[in-house]
Amino acid sequence: MSAPPKSGPGSRLRVRQVSRRTQRSQTTAVLILPVLLLTAAYLGLFGIEDLDEALTFVGRITGAGLIVASAAALLGSAAVVDHWFWKIFPYSGMVALIGTVAALLTNTMVLFEILNSDSLFYKVLFGLLTAGSAWAVFAVWRTLTKIPAPKRVATAVIVSSVFAIANFGYQNLYLPSLHGARPAIKLTMGEPELSMDGKSFAVPVNITLENRSEVGFYVLGAEFHAMGQKVEVIAHDRLREKWRRDAQKWKEYQDRSPLSRREEHQPGELLAAQPWMAPGGYIEASDSFTTRMLVRLPVDTRYDQMAFYATASLARKDRLGLDSIGFRNYSWSDATVPQWVKRQKELDSLIYIGRVHQNNSIDERTMTPRSYPFTGHSASTAQKCPHPSQKRAKKIVNYAKRKPAR
Repeated sequence: MSAPPKSGPGSRLRVRQVSRRTQRSQTTAVLILPVLLLTAAYLGLFGIEDLDEALTFVGRITGAGLIVASAAALLGSAAVVDHWFWKIFPYSGMVALIGTVAALLTNTMVLFEILNSDSLFYKVLFGLLTAGSAWAVFAVWRTLTKIPAPKRVATAVIVSSVFAIANFGYQNLYLPSLHGARPAIKLTMGEPELSMDGKSFAVPVNITLENRSEVGFYVLGAEFHAMGQKVEVIAHDRLREKWRRDAQKWKEYQDRSPLSRREEHQPGELLAAQPWMAPGGYIEASDSFTTRMLVRLPVDTRYDQMAFYATASLARKDRLGLDSIGFRNYSWSDATVPQWVKRQKELDSLIYIGRVHQNNSIDERTMTPRSYPFTGHSASTAQKCPHPSQKRAKKIVNYAKRKPAR
C-alpha cells in the first residue's frame, strides 16, 4: 500500500505558488479584454459608417474589412474568457491569438492613418490600443503549449497583414500619386447685336463646362469677367527698352499682354463681373453645362479689344463631401474676414462659406471640422481682376474693325 501524501510546509508553498500564478493569469485576461473590446467598438463604428457613407468603392471595401476586424476582435475577447476561465472550447486559445493579431494589425493601420490628424484623443487612444494589442498577442502566445493547425493560423495572419498593408498603401501611396481629372471650360462668342436705338451693342458669350472624367465635381465658385483694353498701333517699331519695361510689369498682372513691335497694350479695365454657376452646385461625370452671358457696351466705346474670362473652383466629389454653400460677408466690411482675403486690398469679393466633410469615417472623426470660405464675384478696376482658380478660360476679341449686326 502506498502511504498517503504528507502535508507540510512544502505542499502549502506549492499551493500558494499555483494560486498566485492563477491570479496573475486571470489578471492578464482581465487586462486583455478592454483592449479587444475597445478595438472592436471603434473599428465597428468606423467600418459601419464607411460601408454606408464612404464616397468611393474602395472606401466601402475598407469599411467591410474594418467590420471583419471588429468581429475578429470581439470573437477574440470571447475566446480569451473561455481560454482563461471557462475552458469549454478546446481551440479557444488559437481563436484568442487570431483575434489579438487582427486587433494589432488593424490598430497599427489606423494609427498610421491618423498620425497627421488633428485629434489628440484618437492618437493617444490608438497608440495605447496598438501597444496593448501587441502585449495581448504576446500574453496569449505564452499560454499556448501547442498551436493547433499552425498553417491556418499563419494563413489568417498573412491575410490580415496583406489587407492592412494594401489599404495603407492605397490611402497613402496610390491616391496621392493619381493625376487629377481635368474638366474643360470653353468660351464661344456670338455675333454682336445692335440695340433698337442703335446706341449700344451686346456681345453674347457662351460658357460651357465639360466634365469628361469618371468623377463628379462640386462647383465652389464660378466667375465671369469682361475686360476692356486700349491697344494703340504705332507707326514705328518699339524700342527694346519698352519691351523690357512691359516684361517687368507682367508680374503685377495675372494676364500678360503680348510683346508686340507695333502695339502698345494698356492695362485692362473691368467691364463686368458676375457668377455663371451658383456656388455649391455640381456637375456629374461625363456631363456638361452651358450658360450664356451678355456684355453690353456703347457703340462709341473707347476700347479696342475685349477679353472675356471664365473661371471655376472645383472639388472632386470622391475626395470630400460638401454641405450647401451660403453667403457670409463682403471683403470690404468690418466683420470677420479671412486674412488671405484682406491681403487682396485691390480686389473686392463676396465671401461664401461651406462645411467640408472628409471622404471616409476615420478622417471625418479625427480631423477638426472645417468650414472653408470661398470668394465669388470678385471685382477690381485693374487688370488684376480675374483671380486664380483651378480652371480658367479666356477669349480676346478685337472690336476695332468689327461692326455690330442690326
